[in-house]
Amino acid sequence: MHAQDPISREGAHSQLRRYPEIDLREEADCGPGMVALLIEDALDEAALTRLRRLVRSEGARAVLVVGTLREAELLDVIECGVGAIVWRHEATATRLVQAVLAAARGDGDLPADLLGRLINQVGTLHRSAAGRPGAPAAGLTPREVDVLRLVAEGLDTGEIAGKLSYSERTVKNVMHGLTTRLHLRNRAHAVAQALREGYI
Repeated sequence: MHAQDPISREGAHSQLRRYPEIDLREEADCGPGMVALLIEDALDEAALTRLRRLVRSEGARAVLVVGTLREAELLDVIECGVGAIVWRHEATATRLVQAVLAAARGDGDLPADLLGRLINQVGTLHRSAAGRPGAPAAGLTPREVDVLRLVAEGLDTGEIAGKLSYSERTVKNVMHGLTTRLHLRNRAHAVAQALREGYI
């Protein structure tokens, strides 16, 4: 957990320690399989650098709790590997636990207004790239597209498996296969890529 001020850090710590499914660790213990919780008023270059270090170098999954996020920063945050974002004014204990557990599973968890903004941004990027010769195609299979459509609707692994009559293992394998093949960081990044390429 990282926060700019002690009151935010202690507040989040006191909210999360009540949940037995959350094992709180010191910031120095962050690494592969861990979830880093970053609490910021606004995103700046130092916060983006911290996000990149935690996700890319240390292999952690990240949850960003933020007060404001400008339009231009949204794709930067997703590209850093953040799969879950929570508005500070919505950061109740229940909401924080939901985001941390989603990140631990590799799921995306974005507020509805941010998901709408992300879809608009990716649509704009796709339209601008569509006219460029040699624009890369993601090469998604129909099965991958079906899974990503349901991920974009906010369904978890079990719900996706039920909707598509797959096992949960199959859904996980599909997500793992496409994120590995396309060098994507998490489910949110995979949805952004599918949107960018016009699959969903």
